[in-house]
Amino acid sequence: MQTLVQSRKHPSYDDDLAQWIDAQIQLLLDRRFSELDIENLVVELDGMKKQYEHELDSRLTVLIMHLLKCQFQKDYPQNKWQSTLIEQRYRIARLLKDSPSTRAKVPQFAVECYPIARRRAAKETGLDEEAFPLRLPYSVAQLTDQEFMP
Repeated sequence: MQTLVQSRKHPSYDDDLAQWIDAQIQLLLDRRFSELDIENLVVELDGMKKQYEHELDSRLTVLIMHLLKCQFQKDYPQNKWQSTLIEQRYRIARLLKDSPSTRAKVPQFAVECYPIARRRAAKETGLDEEAFPLRLPYSVAQLTDQEFMP
């Protein structure tokens, strides 16, 4: 019901997201809190948090996959993966700097994304999945250490 009332005064969330965001920002700046679209603001903020966590999970997956490739693909030069390792670690560090409370989730995310990182490493190297450890072989300190190479 609040969205219907607001659609008359302000751009609608459903009709134009960019205009709706601009309107919500202006309402906040003007301290016109009673006119805010609270329901949709909550949806958007929750979505932002989930998107942030998804990015951290994705970057950890790529990082772990490349660490596995460095460690187990013996016939391929390790330095070929270093650029990707540097990039992923840099991006992870930036994410954690922007939201330090997320650091506590890194161990859980790393363990949860390990099976897909393992599967992807197997596909990309041509090695059997069994050639890679069943469980995550790297600590959080190793994952975030710019100098660590397996």
